[in-house]
Amino acid sequence: MAIRKIVLDPDPVLRKQAREVTDFGPRTQTLIDDLIDTLHHSGNGIGLASPQVGVLRRIFVIDMQDEAGVRVFVNPRIISRKGQQSSTEGCLSIPGYWGEVERPATVKVQAQDRQGHPFELEAEELLAVCICHENDHLDGVLFTDKVIGELVKA
Repeated sequence: MAIRKIVLDPDPVLRKQAREVTDFGPRTQTLIDDLIDTLHHSGNGIGLASPQVGVLRRIFVIDMQDEAGVRVFVNPRIISRKGQQSSTEGCLSIPGYWGEVERPATVKVQAQDRQGHPFELEAEELLAVCICHENDHLDGVLFTDKVIGELVKA
């Protein structure tokens, strides 16, 4: 397990499409552990996607610091979106900037856990925002692409 360097915008890797994970062996397990360690080391993030550490694989981790603990999403697909909410977002790859973004109020996501077992999760509020934000990273989309109004420097 290691702390990896977080890739910063405008690094082109952040704009690339991540590839599906087909091998859940030791390299994937190390990547997941490193994502978790890097997220926790960041001090102020609640989610981190593998492209943010320069690895184009469809994996992200979320830690809302709640009873659920760290959630691992491999090959996620958002299969439904309901409602709308607006919230202020930031990103570990764009430090010091914040912006208002509209996201679904509720999302349903299908993914695999770190062992490759499929699961489905319905999320709302901040968890829904985080899932959408991290899933966007897997498709080369940054929150700054979706900011309503102006990006604010903190």
